[in-house]
Amino acid sequence: MTETAPGTARQPLQLDVVSVQSQVVYGRVGNNVAFPTLEALGLSVAAVPTVVFSNTPHYPTIHGGALPIEWFSGYLEDLSARGALRSLKAILAGYLGSPAQAVVLARWARLLLARHADLRIVIDPVMGDHDHGIYVDAGMADAYRQHLLPLAHGLAPNGFELAHLTGRPVNDLESVVAAAQTLLTAHTEWIAVTSAAPDTWAAGEMQVVLVTCTHAQVITHPRIDATPKGTGDLFCAALTGYWLTGAPLPDAVAKACQQVMWALRQTEQTQCAELLLPIRPGIHDADRISVRELMFEPSG
Repeated sequence: MTETAPGTARQPLQLDVVSVQSQVVYGRVGNNVAFPTLEALGLSVAAVPTVVFSNTPHYPTIHGGALPIEWFSGYLEDLSARGALRSLKAILAGYLGSPAQAVVLARWARLLLARHADLRIVIDPVMGDHDHGIYVDAGMADAYRQHLLPLAHGLAPNGFELAHLTGRPVNDLESVVAAAQTLLTAHTEWIAVTSAAPDTWAAGEMQVVLVTCTHAQVITHPRIDATPKGTGDLFCAALTGYWLTGAPLPDAVAKACQQVMWALRQTEQTQCAELLLPIRPGIHDADRISVRELMFEPSG
């Protein structure tokens, strides 16, 4: 057992990722997914809640709500005040409780970007999906567009969210790529669109489309008959984690898809009501994915 010498100041815990998203008491969504996924990849993580619920809304009862804006702002400010962000690699933002939170988060992120030129920001603009429609405040699309998308290095919307962010059709792969290109800027390097163009899926398959200013790739993976909440949160956290730990972006996307497949297969096999997270995910033969280049006109 070692002792700290008198007068020696203890050093603050240094964080690699600040994950800003939902938290539930019961279930596997938001930070309940992102925190263990990122930590399993060797990253030090602070989980900042935007909402705290007893569980997801599809259960018969639910309690909780959005964090008061002064609490939310204070959580972010206190991370800076503790000196924990000197080595920060990334901010990962998912489900937000209100447009006001987007404003506060963007203001805080801009201050950090001014101090850390290599800081990466990944945004999962959680708003809804094809099955349930919009399930957030009606002003969130404008809040993402105005405040957070301009700061993002990477975006991970699903196809439904891409359509709402861009106001463009996303019915086939070409239209998905065209819509994603409108969100690429000198700052925003990539967009990974999950559940892309569902009308074009072959039986038993799904697609993720990765778009950069020079390339578009279609990642095809098995469709598993399990529908727990949190798969998008797992995909984005895994993608971010693999990317931060050195994987080339296409490899990070492929690894994230494999991690989601593993989790879904385990969840289905055990008939669990909530997503089962892999600590050391394996790759089942049936979970193999394919990647192909999609021809398109580069943006810019």
